[in-house]
Order: sequence, then C-alpha cells, then structure tokens
Amino acid sequence: MIDQKLKRALGQMIKGVQVVACTHDGITRAYTSHWVSQVAFEEPIVMASISPKHDTYPLIAAAGWFTVSVCAGDQVDAGQYFSYPGRKFRYMADEFITTTEDGWPVLTDCIAWFRAEVFERKTMGDHELFFARVNEFGYGRLKEPPLIYSSRHGWRITGDKARPPGVSIRDQLLERLAAAGFDAPADDDGDE
Repeated sequence: MIDQKLKRALGQMIKGVQVVACTHDGITRAYTSHWVSQVAFEEPIVMASISPKHDTYPLIAAAGWFTVSVCAGDQVDAGQYFSYPGRKFRYMADEFITTTEDGWPVLTDCIAWFRAEVFERKTMGDHELFFARVNEFGYGRLKEPPLIYSSRHGWRITGDKARPPGVSIRDQLLERLAAAGFDAPADDDGDE
C-alpha cells in the first residue's frame, strides 16, 4: 500500500483521459485510463498500463491490439462510466462506443483515436504495461479541449494557455545563448 502522504503527492499529477478498448471474439470492452503515453519520437509507440483485474485485459491480451480514444472535456460521463468495470453496470451504456469502418471500437465523438498493435508486455506491480505501435488513427473533434484527471483534483477540462500569445521561451533561451557567445543547438537531436 502506498503511504498516504506519498499518495497525496502523486495525486497532484494531472494527465489526459483516454478510453482504451478492444474487441475479441465478438465481445467489446473498454476502460478509462490516464496511464497511456507516447514513449518514442522516431516511431509511433505507445504504452498502456492495464490492470489484469479489469475485464478489458483478457481481450487485449488475446487480440494483441487496442484502441485509444482521447476524451474531450465534455465527455466526463463516458470517462466516469468506463472508470468502473463494465460488469458493475451490466455493460448497458453501449452508446458511448462506436465502431469505425474497419471495425475498431472507439469513443463516440472523441477528440482523436488510434489503434495500436502490441509488441511487448511487461509486468509492473499490480498492472501490466503493453507497448504497442500505432498503425491506424482518426480524428474527431480536434478543436475541443481535452478532459484531464488527477486523484487530488478530480475531473477537469484543460484551460488557459501557460504563456501569453507571441511569447517563445525557446527564442528567449536562444537569445541568452547568443548573448553569452554560444551557437544555437542543432534541432536534429530529437530531445525535448
């Protein structure tokens, strides 16, 4: 069990909310996550952390793929619904999931979605990490602000920009380098 003081510190982290889904043998299941991350620059590789206790886990493990739908700020109802195992609600809210032309289950009216093929799995504590390459994607409501979540602050919608329009922190740093007599770094190293 995580120490309560540490849990409070960890709960300050705010992350985007996604719905992860899979269909296998005619059964579709989905769960809400804020533990999906892009993990490479050179290739479209993502990592999803999945609890083996969730009813979506065996489908993803068997099928070898999953979809990820990025939730818009007004989709807290879907986010909340899929945050519980579907069996608790008898899988009754199927209006939240739609199927693409290719048969992939995605969140209805999401911001964007992608499908990823699993190439590696790693057990990590009480979850399993699924590493996968994105091989298909689609857009929904790209201009909508995303839904975000933290255990400390709950469900939120992304808000104001962190810097004023027209201000470039990168340009300010490059000016400081030049003033100190250094050349600007090359942009080809891919580091952030």
